[in-house]
Amino acid sequence: MTVNQILSEKGREVYSVLPSITVYEALVSMSEKNIGAILVVEDNLLKGILSERDYARKIALKAKSSKKTLVHEIMAHNVITVKPNDNLEYCMELMYTKKIRHLPVLENDAIIGIISIGDVVKSIIDLQKETIKHLDSYISQ
Repeated sequence: MTVNQILSEKGREVYSVLPSITVYEALVSMSEKNIGAILVVEDNLLKGILSERDYARKIALKAKSSKKTLVHEIMAHNVITVKPNDNLEYCMELMYTKKIRHLPVLENDAIIGIISIGDVVKSIIDLQKETIKHLDSYISQ
C-alpha cells in the first residue's frame, strides 16, 4: 500500500497556519479541527510543523506564554516529508527512526496531504484483516 492509497481513503484536506501567528492561535485552530499537528505554511511553501508535543515541551514545561510566543519560535523546522508513491513500510521506518507522528505528503514541492501514525497503523490493520479473510476463504474451500 502507498501513501497515495491512504490519502484516497482518508482525504487530502490539509490544515495550516502562518509562522507569524501566536502558538495560542495555532492551538485554537488545532482544537477546532481536532488534529494533533498543523503544518506551518507561508507563500505556499512548507516552513515547518507544529505539534501538541512541541507545545508541551517548548511552552508548557518551560513556563512560556502561548499567547506571546510565535509559531516559528517553537515549530519543527526540518520537516520530514514523503511522496505519494512511498510505501507504508518506508513511512513506518521514518516515523520510528525519526520519532515523529506526522508526515506531510509533497508532490513537486506542493503539499497534497498529510498522514499520521494512526493512518499508517489503520492501513496495516486493514491489510492484515484482508489477508486473514483471503486465507480463511482459501482454507474453507
